[in-house]
Amino acid sequence: MRVLEVGERALLVEFPDGAAAWAFHAEVLRRRAAGSLPPVRDVVPGARTVLLDGVDDPRALAAQVVRWTPEPLHARVEPLVELPVRYDGPDLAEVAALWGVAPEEVGRIHAGLEHRVAFCGFAPGFGYLTGLPERYQVPRRATPRTSVPAGSVAVAGPYTGVYPRSSPGGWRLIGATDAVLWDPGRDPVALLSPGVRVRFVVVP
Repeated sequence: MRVLEVGERALLVEFPDGAAAWAFHAEVLRRRAAGSLPPVRDVVPGARTVLLDGVDDPRALAAQVVRWTPEPLHARVEPLVELPVRYDGPDLAEVAALWGVAPEEVGRIHAGLEHRVAFCGFAPGFGYLTGLPERYQVPRRATPRTSVPAGSVAVAGPYTGVYPRSSPGGWRLIGATDAVLWDPGRDPVALLSPGVRVRFVVVP
């Protein structure tokens, strides 16, 4: 762990891998819920970092966090979101070839994995979901699409993502869901948030 002061009122906590960052993020939220965390305005997880912003005394908080021992992720039961998916994406055959399986096997394999939102970014409501073993990690498309339909389920590198709205994108599209990922009239607005477990359910 490396703790860096950022500006006058923020800390950036860096970790060697994503699992350590996610465990630390969960510990921050646990302490906040228990009332034992000093005032922090925003907690923003990244791939291997957690930003604590709006801190009254960054130096004092830095001295605390280095002594924390976060619980392992498997010891926590996070909320579960189920997303029904039609595995019929335009890149399904390419992904199947890269995985060395038949196209109809991609959905069964992908839906059978444990997924978790590591962090959010790119667009409101877009979560970077971990859970793809190394053998199922595929490169981004050489040429990104100028428009990816909302609800598209895609994979790239170690992540799965679901596009909350139509936007450009270079990930490989393996399916689609009708779930609404971002709804300003809903509480919570974002269906997926850091720490949430996601189960993909195969639908015809």
